[in-house]
Amino acid sequence: MIEICDCSARTLRDWKREKFPMPLACATSLGKQAKVPLPRNFLTRERYAHTKKAGLQGAQAVMKKYGRMQVDETKRKQRWHAWWQQEGRFNKHTIATARAIHTPDNGEMLAEFIGIVMGDGGISDYQVTISLHHVTDLPYIGFVTRLIRKLFKVRASVYHHESRSVKDIVVSRKALVDFLHSRGLPIGNKVRQQFDIPEWIKKNPKYARACVRGLVDTDGSVFTHSYRVKGKRYNYKKLSFCSRSRPLQLSVAKILADSGLHPRVTLYDVWLDRKTDVKRYFEVIGSHNPKHLKRYRN
Repeated sequence: MIEICDCSARTLRDWKREKFPMPLACATSLGKQAKVPLPRNFLTRERYAHTKKAGLQGAQAVMKKYGRMQVDETKRKQRWHAWWQQEGRFNKHTIATARAIHTPDNGEMLAEFIGIVMGDGGISDYQVTISLHHVTDLPYIGFVTRLIRKLFKVRASVYHHESRSVKDIVVSRKALVDFLHSRGLPIGNKVRQQFDIPEWIKKNPKYARACVRGLVDTDGSVFTHSYRVKGKRYNYKKLSFCSRSRPLQLSVAKILADSGLHPRVTLYDVWLDRKTDVKRYFEVIGSHNPKHLKRYRN
């Protein structure tokens, strides 16, 4: 049958279960081969007779979803560039201006936000992006978006990237980029620039602890260390902060030491190994990330 109709086995199965209509030539050839005449009352139609109905249904679906018909994007851009060259660039009312933001005073909330951006965030020329795990950090994502709204009076967008298991919190405001840069955050590759906590934060103990909270909530880990001594198992909590910026590591370690803790610095990590230190960390510095709080308490 496949050779007679010059088609695949799957196509034959689709015809059999009436998913698609069979071409008349195939039906005629199969009928001759099987010596079975075709029914007298079967119906035929043009190959593309369905396209008018399908096109109407598609148009209705687009109108329902978008409220308008989509246009050819290439032609739209061509027309826009032609308009811009002939008219738009000479009209001062059409020139885009940067949207303003609220600029908060230096404080603990701003210091914590800067810690968050230094931890799992980045700044380009026009955007601020913070990337967090789409499952374990989901409650914390809500905290960060609310913090952005409180500080800058703007609403952040959240984009899910399933292939990378992250959600990106994005604010596309040049004014926000300029403001954060003026407060000490680098634009571009922060590790290559060996970034550090801004001086205005390090000079104030409350701001410094808030910044460390933001750093650890994003680039830190809380876990249970287990070991055996003479057949008996012991468990206790440890805390670590990871960064490839040496100045940042040393600043975090100093702030922890100034808070009465005993940090240990390795190649890429700052550690709190003592059980009493981890307990004091959550008492003095704390956390706004439910993931860390749950791991500490369980």
